[in-house]
Amino acid sequence: MILLSVSRTRRRRLGVAAAAGGLLAALLTAAPAAAIPDPGDPPADRKEVSRSDQAEAREAIESGEIPGQDEVVHSDNIRHVAHVPKDALPGTNSDLAFQGRYAFAGNYDGFRIFDISNPKAPKTVAQVLCPGSQNDISVSGDLLFLSTDSSRSDSSCNSTTQPATEKSSWEGMKVFDISDKSNPRYVAAVETACGSHTHTLVPERKNVYVYVSSYSPNAAYPDCQPPHDGISVIKVPREAPEKAALVGFPVLFPGEGADGGGNPGAPTNPGVSKTTGCHDITVLPSKDLAAGACMGDGILFSIKDPEHPKVIDRVQDNVNFAFWHSATFNQKANKVVFTDELGGGGAATCNAEIGPNRGADGIYDVVGRGDQRELVFRSYFKIPRHQADTENCVAHNGSLIPVKGRDLMVQAWYQGGVSVWDFTNSSKPKEIAYFERGPLSTDSIVTGGSWSAYYYNGYIYSNDMAKGFDVLQIDDRRTDPARWVTMRELNVQTQPDYFG
Repeated sequence: MILLSVSRTRRRRLGVAAAAGGLLAALLTAAPAAAIPDPGDPPADRKEVSRSDQAEAREAIESGEIPGQDEVVHSDNIRHVAHVPKDALPGTNSDLAFQGRYAFAGNYDGFRIFDISNPKAPKTVAQVLCPGSQNDISVSGDLLFLSTDSSRSDSSCNSTTQPATEKSSWEGMKVFDISDKSNPRYVAAVETACGSHTHTLVPERKNVYVYVSSYSPNAAYPDCQPPHDGISVIKVPREAPEKAALVGFPVLFPGEGADGGGNPGAPTNPGVSKTTGCHDITVLPSKDLAAGACMGDGILFSIKDPEHPKVIDRVQDNVNFAFWHSATFNQKANKVVFTDELGGGGAATCNAEIGPNRGADGIYDVVGRGDQRELVFRSYFKIPRHQADTENCVAHNGSLIPVKGRDLMVQAWYQGGVSVWDFTNSSKPKEIAYFERGPLSTDSIVTGGSWSAYYYNGYIYSNDMAKGFDVLQIDDRRTDPARWVTMRELNVQTQPDYFG
């Protein structure tokens, strides 16, 4: 592990370089490491678009239909109060976590810690070089957790890329001690089957359970064999994190087929991903409940026994959902918002051709009681602003905005920007605010935009894959009550009871 320090002058120069070439650097460093195809990963190369699409993008900018390259636009009720460019970590920015006055920002090359005690002027506290995409990040007490889903030579932060076909290759979870935020200390690593694309914490007083989501097994990968029809569960003792260990692999999709009993995908269901694991899980510990977005399936399950989760219900949408990506409960736990990452995050799907129901959110009501609860589809939501065909855009990571009596959410849409929307009426969701930048290019699809956008203690924080860390403030009567809700810690996939 290398703790990076960069001078003020150097920081400014690197910020400009990141805006112009940081994404290319990320692709060069991250792409060779990918042992498992990743719908969230950027493409290895710029995707050239047709001349007609290029012309349409330029015409749309000239006419004011979409913002110009790198131009920032937003609704009247949103203010852009801070932007911090990339610095010593040139890779792709990924997820966010929060604790007290700190924000923790994942990056394919490691992670960065910000002091956000003044949200309008975030300050870098530490930057840690520890390559291993996608470095999905969470915190609990004095511990920080990182996901590695790229095949590495070993578990160290000095590892290099190595083919997943080699038995000695490593992927899994890393654990850091962050009792000193300015000097994080690497304390444990646990290898998991097919790596760790994302992870979710189920925190208890003495231990932290980690649900590890991964997928896409291959008979040629010694440590990622089919069937891969469940999740890895790790137990981390808070007082002895170095003793972190795998405690189980509960099967969520039992079946006799080569890939278990999940969605078979194509050709049975054309255009739908075959379920070979989960992409992301959100838990609601106050309700002993979890929702899983698992490639071709959405699931609801009980976590009363965290080492042995139990599936309650399972749904599919083989018409409009290509890849079940993530899940968010409303505060009452009687709704779940699932996202569809059509095109894997690297495609232009926010346009008239794709339409409003694909690459969108699916809103489901949770009906019934106990183990008889079911997920019932109500509607789709997609941002109403068409993007250029050179902009990767699709539903991605978001969080609730805690307001009693309303179901409000802020969400990242890659180059579609950040959207704030209301799903209080499950059948009639609507956008109430937005923030976005213009396309990175008018000639080709250059992957970028907001990876995660979360509400924390009065502000919206967004981690832009290519540009850096953004802070937004919303001023709207519908969201204003959320300013009175203060959290000591927030990992969005470990959803809190905001009013408990």
